[in-house]
Amino acid sequence: MSEENASLFDMLDVFFTAMSRLKLKKRIQQVENTVSEVNKSPLLGVAGNSTPKDIANKNRRELGAASKREVFGREALRDDIMGRLREIPQGDAPSYSPCYSVIGIYGVAGSGKTTFAGYIRDYIKEECKEEKLFDTIMCIHVSETFSVEDIFQEMLKDISKDSLPSISDHRGLNKKLKEALRGKRFLLILDDLWVKNKNDQQLEELISPLNVGLKGSKILVTARTKEAAGALCADKLIEMPDLDEDQYLAMFMHYALSGTRVALKEFEQVGRDIAKKLHGSPIAAVTVAGRLGANPNISFWKNVAKLDMLNDTMDALWWSYKQLNPDIRRCFEFCNIFPRRFKLEKDQLVHLWIAQGFVKTSCAIEEMEDVAEGYIQELVSCSFLQPKGTDSFVIHDLLHDLIDKIVGSGCFRINNERSQRGGWKGDVPRDVRHLFVQNYDVELITEKIVRLEYLRTLIIDVVEEETPVEEKVIESICKRLPKLRVLAIAFSKKHCAIKKTKKFSVPKSIAQLKHLHYLAFRTNLSCSVILPSALTKLHHIQRLDFAGGEISEFPSAGLMNLQHMICGVMKIPNLGRLISLQTLRSFTIWNKEGYEIRQLRDLNKLRGSLWIHGLENVKSKEEALQANLAAKERLTDLTFNWRDDTRCSPEVEADVLEGLCPPVGLQRLEIYGYRGSRYPDWMVGKQSGGPEGLRNLYLIACSQLGTGPAFEAFPHLRVLRIRACSWDSLTGNMERLTLLKKLYIIACKNIRSLPTLPQSIEEFYLYHCNDELMKSCRTVGHPNWQKIEHIPRKFYLYFCNGELIFVNPFAAV
Repeated sequence: MSEENASLFDMLDVFFTAMSRLKLKKRIQQVENTVSEVNKSPLLGVAGNSTPKDIANKNRRELGAASKREVFGREALRDDIMGRLREIPQGDAPSYSPCYSVIGIYGVAGSGKTTFAGYIRDYIKEECKEEKLFDTIMCIHVSETFSVEDIFQEMLKDISKDSLPSISDHRGLNKKLKEALRGKRFLLILDDLWVKNKNDQQLEELISPLNVGLKGSKILVTARTKEAAGALCADKLIEMPDLDEDQYLAMFMHYALSGTRVALKEFEQVGRDIAKKLHGSPIAAVTVAGRLGANPNISFWKNVAKLDMLNDTMDALWWSYKQLNPDIRRCFEFCNIFPRRFKLEKDQLVHLWIAQGFVKTSCAIEEMEDVAEGYIQELVSCSFLQPKGTDSFVIHDLLHDLIDKIVGSGCFRINNERSQRGGWKGDVPRDVRHLFVQNYDVELITEKIVRLEYLRTLIIDVVEEETPVEEKVIESICKRLPKLRVLAIAFSKKHCAIKKTKKFSVPKSIAQLKHLHYLAFRTNLSCSVILPSALTKLHHIQRLDFAGGEISEFPSAGLMNLQHMICGVMKIPNLGRLISLQTLRSFTIWNKEGYEIRQLRDLNKLRGSLWIHGLENVKSKEEALQANLAAKERLTDLTFNWRDDTRCSPEVEADVLEGLCPPVGLQRLEIYGYRGSRYPDWMVGKQSGGPEGLRNLYLIACSQLGTGPAFEAFPHLRVLRIRACSWDSLTGNMERLTLLKKLYIIACKNIRSLPTLPQSIEEFYLYHCNDELMKSCRTVGHPNWQKIEHIPRKFYLYFCNGELIFVNPFAAV
């Protein structure tokens, strides 16, 4: 590529590209000195000195509530973009013209492009849903080193609202995407698009399956450069406009004082002075405001207003970073191990920090997980972590630039792309402590990585299905990297599925990693994981993660510090001795010593979700009570499963379910295969102490004649799903569920009439039920039709002549 073209497509980095490393080091030192002087002021209160306990216990917004960033002053741009999105070509267009048109928005890093793109997506879904502008919306972030296959999978996920498809080859994904988009009007948002040259082959591959949609489909591109924004031949390029002073101040003050009770006028003028220094940068506004909001002290604000460093975006980010508690700074710096825009999962991030010893508790009864989640909330509050979906986050590119320079060679990532022939050829710093490797590469590990004597973290993501992980490679890791605290290898979904043995054996040499706290071999559901008895020598191990892998034997003796055991199916004798366990996704009861339900009795630190299988093997209420579920206050999600093996009498099953009374704080309950003669008192409102705050209830394959259970015990219920249950009617008091939003009735063949339903229901799903019920719900004037007439969204699914018919919304017959 020519120098002229290279200059066109270089990244617009407003700070680091303008400085040599020497100048940057000097600049950082100057900022350090300034921040040090500011921090000496007795007026600063707790701004930079919050203890971990303070942070964990702060009354902050829930992470889910913070997932949408507020948008200020973009109404004119929104209306312009929406006008273009509503345009549909008139007349006969040439057959070779694409079904879509392209809108391109460009602007420097931190100017708010990503936030605006998400705002447009949400505006269409929430404010324009009656217009039905698009059949499907896909919103994809395009990294600098994007993979076409990964983007195809993300597009399919957005279309299906489901997990990523199992297909991973380019041709199969291309075909499936065409099938999903054919005959639909779509909106594809490509956020932060990069192009290497005007004839970028990857870009051509990316758009190749799109021209099967309806005319009027759109692509909205955001990019840092004008050239990248126009790479797909955008009709008109729009430069991201600056906010005017009042709009910018409104945004700044929102993030600084939202939810804080202070005398607003006292802070407004000082806030205006600070905001002026930030020169209209949205990323600087939300990070600086986030730190000011953590200390609403007018003296502190006035001191900050005097800082000249806020005149530069990167200096402002640096100042915000320095206000964080040192332990939180260290945790945030660790995030630099991951590639840019990598989706960071809260659960894994928390336990990686804990494994490295970065999380500090202030007292013996305080859980590290709670403190670490407090760290995450602190980082979210100042936008150092930006929510991306439920319990996952990304880091803004400018913040990555910042910690790149702060961390130096301590954290390192190898972008070993699948498209690169011959693998990664660069050098790895000898003093690196935390290393992330994109895609498994035998030569890279055996020739370079095992020589890194200071290495504490090794994460390999991903091992492709055609690439076996040789036992000798793991042997060399175990023998030559004895200081590892974290070893994590992620296998592709199809890795074990195509192997004849469908097994993965952890070698005995794993015992040589004496300092290991976190071990993950993330396999798929069909893979059997063989664990050596030597695993019991890992006395410091806290987390074992085998994802969906099956474990038939588990040597639990000696693993007294084990807190998180993650796998699909497992058979663990004498589980009750692992009293530190917090995560146990499933437990199966057998008629064997060591597998009784009483093994759960003392595991009172369990949190999150738990699936209990084999309840047909519990013979009495007294046995069920031994599980002591009511004492497990941190459990939020429970599943009870009876299988079709030898069953107890309906009376005994009823007694067992009575004894399985869940904790009060339970949010979600599923009951599979229950055939008891009645429903327990805690479920029908005849006793207190059950899960009164329950939000989601699923009843599947429950076999009782007559009316289904009353739901009065769950006044906070939001979602009720009933599937393959044998009742002939639903309880008549359902209208009392005044908070119910979604009702599913699936494959219930005996139900012919509906009770009066609450006015709160927003979505109603009727799938594969008897013909009489399904037809009556679509017949105008029928009592069943009248009972669902008020529900705004209704979905209808059935088989007709071997075909699956889906109707949305209901059409009256």
